[in-house]
Amino acid sequence: MQHSAISDEANIEKIILSLSVSRITFLSFEEKKKLEKNLDSPTQLALMSIDDISKITGRQIKSTNWNGNENLRISKKVLQYCNTHGIDILHNTDFDYPELLRQIADPPFLLFCRGNKKILAEKSISVVGTRRLTPSGKKAAFSFARDAVLNGCNVISGLASGADLFAHKGAVSAIFDRMEAGQDLEGIGKTVAVLPSAIDNIVPSSNKVLASNILKTGGCIISEYEPGLALARWHFVARNRIIAGLSPATVVIEAPPGSGALITADFALEYNRDLMFHEAAVCEDAIKLSQTVKSQLEKDFALGKVSKYKVENSLKKFLDAGAPIIKDYKDYCQCLVEEPGSRSNQSIQTMLFD
Repeated sequence: MQHSAISDEANIEKIILSLSVSRITFLSFEEKKKLEKNLDSPTQLALMSIDDISKITGRQIKSTNWNGNENLRISKKVLQYCNTHGIDILHNTDFDYPELLRQIADPPFLLFCRGNKKILAEKSISVVGTRRLTPSGKKAAFSFARDAVLNGCNVISGLASGADLFAHKGAVSAIFDRMEAGQDLEGIGKTVAVLPSAIDNIVPSSNKVLASNILKTGGCIISEYEPGLALARWHFVARNRIIAGLSPATVVIEAPPGSGALITADFALEYNRDLMFHEAAVCEDAIKLSQTVKSQLEKDFALGKVSKYKVENSLKKFLDAGAPIIKDYKDYCQCLVEEPGSRSNQSIQTMLFD
């Protein structure tokens, strides 16, 4: 179902149907699959009532927001926009839809993609971290991603401020340096940005130039959200599951308690992927920041402003569970071939938390 410029009339109906089904936010991934399988055309879906949809999914759905005709109108408009702007639409059954992502519990029904979608199936590592990055963290994110790309590994991140920003910058800088030197790019990795927003909306807007550079260097920008869709707060956590799902391993550069990067870390473990922390996460400045954040979170928890999960989701939790600490990309590669649990964090935990 993937496309850039669609001319196959028979295929257009299938894509509009998939867009129409994908837009039904009150359905789960499995329910969307079931619904799509039982429909022959987008028009058929447009004429259905909530009760009709409930019968197919096998669940009584209570929603007052369903307007089948409006849903069809918007789906057609989305397809036209994607055609005009060269945006690929990857269905969860398509060949180019990344297999690792397809394996998670709640994969995106559709992926909207700008750039080189082929790299989504290649060797990759997810790099995440806090937006409040220390100088050590900035250097670590940049150099880790740069070394990964030079070793032929694609870098997945979220195009946010902080760790994401420096990871993407490290990746594109390695490629630009090769291009300026007139060197062959064969075997060089790329970088993939996963947006929490619609595919046509770079968030934050200050990263638009970086987004352009990602595409110029053969990278890819993806989102599960169609063009024009408004950004919602819950999209950020949903984006984290995609970042963790796209790679066999996730590296956290720095992350104070309650950080969104630690939610990504939880997703990585849930998906049985490798999880590692960069030593920048335990540098002096990072620890001071973590202590400050923890103190504020505990006050907020006492006032009922944050959940207990946010307070307890910390570096210590992951180190206690055996997550290894690595020095750089070379050390990451070494850690991958070591026996699980062979790296002891006891001395670091004693120093930091006792």
